[in-house]
Parts: sequence; structure tokens; C-alpha cells
Amino acid sequence: MNWKSFVLASAILGIAACADAPENWKAKAADAQWTHQTMKRITDVIVHDIFSPPVASRIYAYVSVAGYEALRPDYPGYQTLAGQLNGLDPLPLPEEGAEYCFPLASAHASLLVGKTLIFSEDSIAVFQEKTLAAFQELGIPDDVYQRSLDYGKAVAEHILAWSGKDKYKESRSYPKYDVTGDPSRWRPTPPDYMDGIEPAWNKIRPFLLDSANQFIPLPPTDFDPKKGSKFYEEALEVYEAMNADDKEERLTIARFWDCNPYVSTHSGHVMFATKKITPGGHWIGITQLACQKANADMMKSAEAYVRVSISLIDGFISCWDEKYRSNLLRPETYINVYIDPSWRPTLQTPPFPEHTSGHSVISNAAATALTGLFGEPFPFEDTVEEEYGFPRRSFNSFFEASEEAAVSRLYGGIHYRPAIDYGVDQGRKVGQWVQDNLVTLH
Repeated sequence: MNWKSFVLASAILGIAACADAPENWKAKAADAQWTHQTMKRITDVIVHDIFSPPVASRIYAYVSVAGYEALRPDYPGYQTLAGQLNGLDPLPLPEEGAEYCFPLASAHASLLVGKTLIFSEDSIAVFQEKTLAAFQELGIPDDVYQRSLDYGKAVAEHILAWSGKDKYKESRSYPKYDVTGDPSRWRPTPPDYMDGIEPAWNKIRPFLLDSANQFIPLPPTDFDPKKGSKFYEEALEVYEAMNADDKEERLTIARFWDCNPYVSTHSGHVMFATKKITPGGHWIGITQLACQKANADMMKSAEAYVRVSISLIDGFISCWDEKYRSNLLRPETYINVYIDPSWRPTLQTPPFPEHTSGHSVISNAAATALTGLFGEPFPFEDTVEEEYGFPRRSFNSFFEASEEAAVSRLYGGIHYRPAIDYGVDQGRKVGQWVQDNLVTLH
């Protein structure tokens, strides 16, 4: 169901509730679809605004924490994240004895935070207006409605104040990546030769990790241009990845998990861009699918988004810390210099260093979070990429999906094997840390 249909259906149900049983607004308001539709709208705007994968993960994290904290008072078994997440002080509490619609407060808090962190504020504002109107049509008493909005706003302001201290704003003025003459170091790649994205992302305050370098992965293989060397053979594996008998399946996998938010196409003097979902956005979509399959209620869904989004942002911080430490050149650069100057990868090489693979790290961090919530096996149909023109894929577990996401980088020609294998291990360590140290349900 798209958001327009959902809002209309909610309004119709709300009118019926007002006529038949005013107190039914409580049951109508507690529908998990409010949370799912809010997160989907955030994803759509992230795609439109072309946020980089690390920055997108930051948006998801703050939005999901705001939604969780504004909803939590309605579910006494759930624990606040204050005192658990780095730098998060106790949040405002609802007025004792007063009646609230906490789902409304949650949606309002999430959208206020999201609207502040993205560029296309008008897009969020329009959705927010329709969402609040649909809540109002449920028959919520006027005083409860306004009190709930005020509480959601108080939570949002607290979360935004917390976000302002994570070094993101300061990082906007940090020095850009400096290209050197060292042949082993990363350098911009075709077709746009963009600067390295977020070279100071390890300065961003983690959510639950104690530092960006808490889980340093194994280093990449020592650079060596000589034919027959270990590094040369790793590059050769990338070069020959599409020569396998299952080439078509590999191609399908590579494209399904591409998740490059900005792919440019050049034709003569014309250049156009294709906007797509980020890797983190793909896993936020899988989170929705999992919640819906498990019939998770609104609070369980909010918990799932929090656990996944925190795993994502801490995964990106950990991964980017290693990327700009090892600072290794991409397969495309090595292959063009030492193997085949005309070779191009199946996927467009993203603009940041090689080691480790971001998709390998964050996919396995997210899979760890989802497995902790829903167990395994957990068969599901991944339909997230259908709106971008890619058919659904079936998986028996979240880890099966994360492993395919990881190896897709080899098939796509954008990562050597060690970046993938060590990235899987790094991501699972990050995910397990979140699983073991974040307490949501008593």
C-alpha cells in the first residue's frame, strides 16, 4: 500500500471510528503502518536528495531513535536509549496522568527530525501534513491530539540537539581527500573522477561503539604490481569474475545489490544520473518486510528500525575508519594500469577507497540485528529493489542475503576478495556489539 492509499484508508477508518466508538482511535492509531510509511518516506527523500551512504545512515539513525523514544512511554516494557547511546541524555517525559496518542507523537517526532536532516523539506512537510490530518480523522480528542504533537516536538528537539554534537557539522569543513603519487593509494575513478566521499567520517560520534577503531579488520594484501603476486591474483579474480559459467546469475546479483545512490551515464556531450537507494536504505526496506511478515506491532517495528539503523551507522563509521587508513586503490585502477587498460567494471566504482567493502560491513551488521530480533531461518522475499526495476530475490535468512550482498561487490568488479571477506567479519562484530549492548526490552 502506498502512502496516499494508506492515508485515505486511515481517514475512512477514522470517520467510522468517530461514528461508532470514539475510543477506537487508540486501536487505529497503534497500527505499525504509521512507522513503516514514515521510514519509507524518509528513504524516498534520501534517494531524491542523493545523500551518500554514510550520511544516509546518520539520517535513518536519528529518525528511528526519535520515533522509538516518542512511542516508548506507551509500552512500559521498553527501555529508553538515554544513557546507552553515546551522549544521549534523558529525554522529556510525558505529563503524568495526562492522556496521549503516542503513535502520533512518534510519527511527528520522526518527521520533524527527518525534515531537519534532509534537503527537500517541502516533500517531508507535505507528507507530514497529510499524516497528521489522517491521525486527526481517527477521532482523537483535540486536547490529546495537541498534547501528543507537543510531546513529539519536545522529543524531536532533544534528538536534534543531541545530533548537533556528533561532529557532523564540523566535518563539512574538514580537508578533502588528498591524492598522492603513491601507486598503491586510492585515486578517483571513471567516469566522473569524484573526490573521496567523507574522508573524515571516522570523526563522527558513534552511537554505541566506543570508538571508530573498536573493530579494526585485517589489513588488505600488500600492494604488488608484479604478475603472479598475491595482490595481482586478487585483481585477476575481479577481472575474470564475469567469465564464469553462471555469468548471468552473477550479473543479476551485482545489479540487484548495486545500491549506488548516484550512477552517471555519459553519451557524447550528454550526462545524466540515475538515482537509486543506498545500501543502508535497502536494509531499512528489508526491516519493513521482516516486520510485516512477523506481524510485528508498532513498538516492535520501532525497535527493529532502531537496532538496524544503529548497526548501519556504526558499521559505516567503523568501515570508513578503515577505508581511509588502508587507503587502497580500487580494482578498476589496478587492472587498467597492470592488466587491461580498456577494462571497465560491471558496476560503477563508488568514489572512496577499497578496503573494506561497505556493503559487506553494513549488510552483515544489519543482518545480525535482524536475526537477533526475528531468528533464523527467516525465509523472505526481498522486493525492495522492484521499484528500481529489479525483480525480487528469495532468501532463507538475513545472513544469506547479507552474504550475497557482500559477494555482489566481486561480481560487480568493485572490490577485491579480502575487502569482502574481512568486511563480513567486521560487520558481524559491529552488529553483535549492538546486539549485546543495546537494551530495548526489559
